[in-house]
Amino acid sequence: MKKLIVLSFSLLISLPSFTQESSSNREKHFNLEKNIAIEGYDPVSYFAEGKAKKGSSSLAYTYKSATYYFSSETNRKLFKAAPSTYEPQYGGWCAYAIGNSGEKVGINPKTFKITEGKLYLFYNAYFTNTLPLWEAKEKELKEKADSNWKGIISQ
Repeated sequence: MKKLIVLSFSLLISLPSFTQESSSNREKHFNLEKNIAIEGYDPVSYFAEGKAKKGSSSLAYTYKSATYYFSSETNRKLFKAAPSTYEPQYGGWCAYAIGNSGEKVGINPKTFKITEGKLYLFYNAYFTNTLPLWEAKEKELKEKADSNWKGIISQ
């Protein structure tokens, strides 16, 4: 029993360092411009309205070092209640690129897909839209992206 108490206490003491490491990894590896996620687009709008909608800095909320903008107070409240539900996969980088090569490639916030309740964002510029490429091999690319992202975020 004494060992269990000591182990539990040790884990509690180390929790802040895990949190700090997680925040620094997010700052280092997430697609943030001046700590703003999704180029200022409202993450909840993808789910609630089925479209990308620009958020407002007056309706900002910071979650684990990433600041999200919202288009309404309702959306901000929804996010605050369950942030992991609305955050984009792979730190907001292009899902196709993470799956295809493990590279962090920028996105066009208006090019997205929601699959199984998860938000995926894609590069779409200079005559290249990676969403159709993702959809052509989605299962394979998602598996590779999940694995690649775990490797990236653990660095």
